[in-house]
Amino acid sequence: MISSAQIKLIRSLKDKKFRDRYGLFVVEGEKLVSEALSSEYAVEEVFRTSEIGEAAMERISHLSTPSSVLALVHIRKDSPSQLKRGGLYLGLDSIRDPGNMGTILRIADWFGLDGVFASEDSVDIYNPKVVQSTMGAIFRVDFHYCDLATLCSGKDVTTFGTFLKGEDIYNAQLSTDKASMIIMGNESNGISDRIAALCDRRITIPSFARGKGSESLNAAVATAITVSEFRRR
Repeated sequence: MISSAQIKLIRSLKDKKFRDRYGLFVVEGEKLVSEALSSEYAVEEVFRTSEIGEAAMERISHLSTPSSVLALVHIRKDSPSQLKRGGLYLGLDSIRDPGNMGTILRIADWFGLDGVFASEDSVDIYNPKVVQSTMGAIFRVDFHYCDLATLCSGKDVTTFGTFLKGEDIYNAQLSTDKASMIIMGNESNGISDRIAALCDRRITIPSFARGKGSESLNAAVATAITVSEFRRR
């Protein structure tokens, strides 16, 4: 059974202020719940349709089509690790779209990045839409919110800013004897002036369009191409 108080709590977790207040977020679907249970995250409770009924699951689900299982998971305390020499990291400057954030975490997971750092004004990774779009990567990627400017100004990191105008990524020198930080900017405005001023190198993905072509790439797509080129080297 599930109580009315539990239903109220779970429904409230759609909003960040309540996720922060209770230190919990919602995970839905057999695959994601299984990932959560086998991860280092602490699972508070699991609810199944077979146990609470379809009507109750519809009330607590954050999805348009409820799944058969939902879990309450504890948010992990943020304790950023030190950047390591030779490591490859992502720095996300005001990524706001939940779908982009989730996909970027999947990319980081796929390419085995050493960590992802995001500015404080980026979308919350425990947003239900972000959680779903990560397809479980949220439980494997080392992710932190931080003052991105402070991180980029460190002596032990080389920052590679992605811009519309920069050095062709396929010809650019991408190696460094420090940690490498790839900076991805906001979906609409790109990298902020504050962070741009701290980028050691400016790189761009060249367009091969015939004629005018598209003005830019989706943030997640650009992340995948850029990270892939770094890994290829």
